[in-house]
Amino acid sequence: MGPNAGHTVRVNGEEYGLRQVPCGFPYEDAELAIGPGVLVNPEVLLDEVERLSRFRVGERLTVDERCAIIERKHIEAERRSRHLSDEIDTTGTGCGPANADRALRKAKLARDVEELEEFLGDVPCLVNGSVNEGEDVLVEGTQGFGLSLYHGIDYPYVTSKDTTASAFASDVGIGPTRVDEVYVVFKAYATRVGEGPFPTELSREEVIERFGEEILEVERGTVTGRPRRIGEFDFKMAKRACVINGATQVVLTCIDRRFPDAAEAETWGELPGEAKRFVEKVEEAVGVPVTLISTGPELDHMVDLR
Repeated sequence: MGPNAGHTVRVNGEEYGLRQVPCGFPYEDAELAIGPGVLVNPEVLLDEVERLSRFRVGERLTVDERCAIIERKHIEAERRSRHLSDEIDTTGTGCGPANADRALRKAKLARDVEELEEFLGDVPCLVNGSVNEGEDVLVEGTQGFGLSLYHGIDYPYVTSKDTTASAFASDVGIGPTRVDEVYVVFKAYATRVGEGPFPTELSREEVIERFGEEILEVERGTVTGRPRRIGEFDFKMAKRACVINGATQVVLTCIDRRFPDAAEAETWGELPGEAKRFVEKVEEAVGVPVTLISTGPELDHMVDLR
């Protein structure tokens, strides 16, 4: 998608808030790639490459030469737009106007940016070649399914692209027959940033009672720093997400925030009974097995049921 969606990765107690570099960067044997369907803000990307120098990200990164570039004019246009900035409450990162320019066939591409020259390559060729060699390829999508331009039920309170597994595969240049597994990732509760309907939203008082006051600080947007709205797990939306994405496995994150006694568990047996019942309820509702359960902020805080 682009730098309007962020992710925070914690490695050995240190947190890295990222918007462009793939979140698999801690695994230093992996090649990292940004596919041609992804928007790139060169300033953001180069800053992240520098901040992640200890992980040799610059040596492992390939940016497809056909990536469209977010320019200053796109950011300014988004922030000037009352509809986008006030009514839709976008992140102000310029993605909407940049995607519009790409559709109008007037976007600048990565191959036109001198600062990106050392990273340029052909990502579809790289990815398909890796598949042909029997190597593991993980395609990371961004944004929540409910924010899909096509499938989000809250239009116009959505992002400026499709955010389904099919779109993610297209963004990096691989065909559907090359995909073996589709992991749909859910938090153990619902969150969103920005305006729009939120059927399971809880009031501030309900959030504090349900999760504790500290969650109000934890749940802030990686890109904007704005507090996230918090709600109960939406089983209906989860089912729809699994159907449209063709999910084969489900990942549940932040289960330790919903069930504190689950913190840092690494086996199914270590999970408290209420957490197990919640996992089983999710499986029953969506019809897809839950195979990975995140129980804390570190990479090894994980119950792996695959």
